Amino acid sequence: MTIPLLTLSHQQPFWKFRTHRVIANTTESTRNLCKSTLYLFLALATPFIAYRCFNSFTMFWSSSSSSSQPATKIDAESLRRQRINSSKLYQPDASSKVPVIYSSYYDISFLGIEKLHPFDSSKWGRICRFLMSEGYLEKKSIVDPLEASRDDLLVVHTEAYLNSLNNSVNVARITEVPPVAMLPNWLVQMKVLYPFRRQVGGTVLAAKLAMDRGWAINVGGGFHHCSGGRGGGFCAYADISLCIHFAFVRLNISRVMIIDLDAHQGNGHEMDFGNDERVYILDMYNPGIYPFDMTARNYINQKVEVVTGTATVDYLDQLDKALAVAGSNFAPELIVYNAGTDILDGDPLGGLKNCPFNDGPGEWRAA
Repeated sequence: MTIPLLTLSHQQPFWKFRTHRVIANTTESTRNLCKSTLYLFLALATPFIAYRCFNSFTMFWSSSSSSSQPATKIDAESLRRQRINSSKLYQPDASSKVPVIYSSYYDISFLGIEKLHPFDSSKWGRICRFLMSEGYLEKKSIVDPLEASRDDLLVVHTEAYLNSLNNSVNVARITEVPPVAMLPNWLVQMKVLYPFRRQVGGTVLAAKLAMDRGWAINVGGGFHHCSGGRGGGFCAYADISLCIHFAFVRLNISRVMIIDLDAHQGNGHEMDFGNDERVYILDMYNPGIYPFDMTARNYINQKVEVVTGTATVDYLDQLDKALAVAGSNFAPELIVYNAGTDILDGDPLGGLKNCPFNDGPGEWRAA
């Protein structure tokens, strides 16, 4: 079959010539639009791709170096200690700063999607800006933490769990924000999980600064619903468990008390330290709200259940008694205090009625 050659002669009608011009112009416009879209995508994706490539190269180089060593069977505890001792999370120098830890990378925001969950994922920055505006804190005096690496996270987390975070659907379930499931995972890593990993680095560092200076505050963190093998409740990494394991090895301590005053039960660290006599857990929570983890409740050393509607005076009275009992039962070298703001009146999650400052005429107390 012969295909006729298409030509345009002077005998052909002028409207056909115009049709060819329109098609050519349309094709050129489409080509330019595709180019612009491609350039925009590359501009947005290039920094993250470079970051991921650098991390991949670093991990490959580390694994190559370790594989060149004689093959020996390393038990889990030895491997954990090895990872902790080689970590860089204790490196930031805070000698000339106050032991308050925060990074601008803590805050999570992307096209307003974060507002689909009642958890305020930008409160950390607002806290620091308020403290600076009131003259309590200077920007240059704040300690900037490092991001927790994969090896750091493997101190507590399983390979399977960390690999599951490469699926956006799993991250959406953990953060309880369904639209996250539709985002490409590289974007989820950059906009959601990277801020979490910086906060993990801050919590781990806080233990060291507390031992050095007597106290320390990580403005972020406190992901107490996450354990070594499971995340949930907007908690993707078990920063409290990591902080304590680092302290056992690097700070040479053996007694840690967790005082968890978030309105929700801290089922993550409870599952991680359920049978560990080195850790004493005092958890004061509302049993009528998430996570309803009955198994984890069996691992709480001192359980204080405050029902929905509990107000300041009653709350503080129960807390004072609980602290007295905890002090008589356990002598900690380090206290990890998880300060949940959801115990305050008006919080959409906690169901409690605490006033943040005063509970009566002439009496001022912090809840």
